[in-house]
Amino acid sequence: QVQLVESGGGLVQAGGSLRLSCAASGSIASINNMGWYRQAPGNQRELVASVTSGGTTNYADSVKGRFTISRDNAKNTAYLQMNSLKPEDTAVYYCNVDGWVIDAGRRSFKSWGQGIQVTVSS
Repeated sequence: QVQLVESGGGLVQAGGSLRLSCAASGSIASINNMGWYRQAPGNQRELVASVTSGGTTNYADSVKGRFTISRDNAKNTAYLQMNSLKPEDTAVYYCNVDGWVIDAGRRSFKSWGQGIQVTVSS
């Protein structure tokens, strides 16, 4: 099993910044993709940003130029630096990680974090 622990959410005023962290633990052999999704009330979960093992990043159009995703492979941790936050960024943010574990053999995994609230006040 792979566990994901998210941190860094909270309440911030519009124009402010937050940094989310997602730490993966377990019998991890390697991690492929690490990503952040978000879900606002009444909306579907949407991809915010992702980063591959090679460092290639992908962003939703709505956050380009404001959010930066990064990862520390030694710590199995992903980060989401969120600047110039807007009220429409308010949502529960979820970390998603996929890769391989060593667990009586080698098998793939895909895990979700428990979600962390980000609230941006106007």
